[in-house]
Amino acid sequence: MVNEAIRALVSVDWDFVDAPTNSGIHAIHPYPAKFIPQIPHKLIELFHPHDSSIILDPFCGSGTTLVEAVNMGFDAVGVDVNPLACLIAKVKTTPLPEGLSAVIKRVIRRAKEQLSADLVQVPHIPRLDHWFKADIQKALAALVDQINAEYQTIFRDALRVALSSIVVRVSNQESDTRYAAIEKKVSYEDVFSHFEGAATSLGEALYSFTDDLFRHLGKATVTNHDVLSLNACDLPANIGLVVTSPPYPNAYEYWLYHKYRMYWLGMDPIDVRQHEIGARPHYFKVNSQDEHDFERQMSMTFRLLSEIMNPNAKACFLIGRSVLHGRVIDNVSLLQRAACMRGFVTDGIVERRIPATRKTFNPEYGKINREHIIVFRLKTKL
Repeated sequence: MVNEAIRALVSVDWDFVDAPTNSGIHAIHPYPAKFIPQIPHKLIELFHPHDSSIILDPFCGSGTTLVEAVNMGFDAVGVDVNPLACLIAKVKTTPLPEGLSAVIKRVIRRAKEQLSADLVQVPHIPRLDHWFKADIQKALAALVDQINAEYQTIFRDALRVALSSIVVRVSNQESDTRYAAIEKKVSYEDVFSHFEGAATSLGEALYSFTDDLFRHLGKATVTNHDVLSLNACDLPANIGLVVTSPPYPNAYEYWLYHKYRMYWLGMDPIDVRQHEIGARPHYFKVNSQDEHDFERQMSMTFRLLSEIMNPNAKACFLIGRSVLHGRVIDNVSLLQRAACMRGFVTDGIVERRIPATRKTFNPEYGKINREHIIVFRLKTKL
């Protein structure tokens, strides 16, 4: 007999056509293929047991699930292999103390002083001259230096996210999803003005998120790790709900989307590429991966979940199809097989339309306009 939660699942219009999807705290930094917030919000509303159990997103990206969980008063844990994603998710879910405005002004003033004194050392970044004008390089380097000099980690992290959010805008890169170098009318003054605007908007979004003294917020923990190498002891054992969207094979390349942002923040995008599930290079090399490798990776993920989830807890996955060498891959069936091997049963599946405005480096993926929400239930402990 279909239970009430599953009946509710099929009664929801998961397209959320008229709902705002990228505003406030969710808009502080660009991120590809992220959850629209209404999806994790509704899944939490339907399937969390409303007890003290924790919500987990093992592929948390920029933290949409974590934000919605915390906003609803639940504690949450997020895991992601991308250090920039983890930084964004951490900033989104950490209450910000008063004083950001003064820190922004101080950082900008000191960066301009450093620039005027010609004391800026531009870091070694591959093909930097191709993607950034010389004066832009120096302005970004000065801001990085002064942000890193801030002694309060919470402000330092917030400003690193703000700086990251403007990197493509002040570069020669045409757009976030198009790697073509073009001439842009930007100068070092624009770096400072864009940074100030981004940091101010970030602060306003964070303060508005936490300004209700009578609302109980949950707490979020973010772990920068490859989920495939995690052990059960690395995560809480009281997981009452999983809400996630794993990276699809050969779809979105998160490391590439954020490549120069990571370089400027001292992160290693090439290391992220090596460990990122679904990254395009894995499928176009000697001894390349295929959908069977992805199924094995998902099986490993479900094995971990089976060890930390409460009995009868649900795991909600949003997933679309992939295209590999011209073949359309049915990731829904693949995911169901991987889950079944680890003691999960499928409670329900619904389809939703992908907005036509979603863009990607991979044009083949852009042709796929449907994705599915699958609700699994942990039936047995293996």
